[in-house]
Amino acid sequence: MTDNQSYPVPDTATQPPATALTIIDPRWTLFVRVVAAGSLSKAAVLLDMPQSMVSRNIALLESQCGERLFHRTGRGVVLTEFGEQLLPCISDLLANAESLADDIRNLRGKPVGEVVVGMLPSAVRRFAGTLFSAVRAQMPGVRLHLIEGASAQLEEQLHDGRLDMALVLRESEASIGQAHLLARLPLHLVGPAADPLFENRDIALENLSGLPLVVPGRPHLLRARLDHLAAEQGVELCVAVEADSVQLQYEVVAAGGGYAIASVLPGSLDQRLISSRIIEPVLERFVVLVESPRRPLTRASREVRRLICNLSMPSI
Repeated sequence: MTDNQSYPVPDTATQPPATALTIIDPRWTLFVRVVAAGSLSKAAVLLDMPQSMVSRNIALLESQCGERLFHRTGRGVVLTEFGEQLLPCISDLLANAESLADDIRNLRGKPVGEVVVGMLPSAVRRFAGTLFSAVRAQMPGVRLHLIEGASAQLEEQLHDGRLDMALVLRESEASIGQAHLLARLPLHLVGPAADPLFENRDIALENLSGLPLVVPGRPHLLRARLDHLAAEQGVELCVAVEADSVQLQYEVVAAGGGYAIASVLPGSLDQRLISSRIIEPVLERFVVLVESPRRPLTRASREVRRLICNLSMPSI
């Protein structure tokens, strides 16, 4: 679907990244990225490209096809009927091209290419530096792209094909499925460092009844789990403040706004805060490695996955 005589190819310094060497026009990779992002501006940010370049390349594709690929709206772009029909074909073509490129790289004996990995804020300190060092030492041809985000954000990006894999949280063993389990993390009650409530290492769930809590708003999965557990155990959970990120919760707690419920790694709290493990029952969350169903499995991504699985995370 390329015609370089009729339509100029963008500068190699600014053109969208090619999937699978130069086997197919890299503009089609851009097309799929715009579909996933839902807007030209979001795709430009994700690809670190000027929006004008994204618009120009999409316009070139539409000229080559002789049909509109997107309807422009006030909120972004949506596929035309023609674009809807074309998307599965292009997605399959890109996946097959990437697989072919990976076979070519394998013949050269070393993994090559970009691998995009999402990480929870709580996992960054434990994994990011170690993973980077391991990839640099063992796979110099692999470009590691790390993205930090909340579990729900990472799950969405996996679904959209913007990540190869991500470390995310699951609230129950049943929800782990085919994902690789990295760690089991008990939930803790987190409060101000000088609070006498934290004299003991553990605190029974029933002792949370009536405490002012700083928790995520609905429909956050942890909030749903806490609501269900409170009803099941007959515990009164008093929500003082809703805050959807752990860092926000910690800041509110440090300011005297209540108590947070979170997974706490050893040494991860600053000096303003203290925690006790919740028991009777012990409540666990699960850190798992999930791969995107919409990204091709390359040798590079397989090797990065192997490295992550070999980096142990403490169960506490």
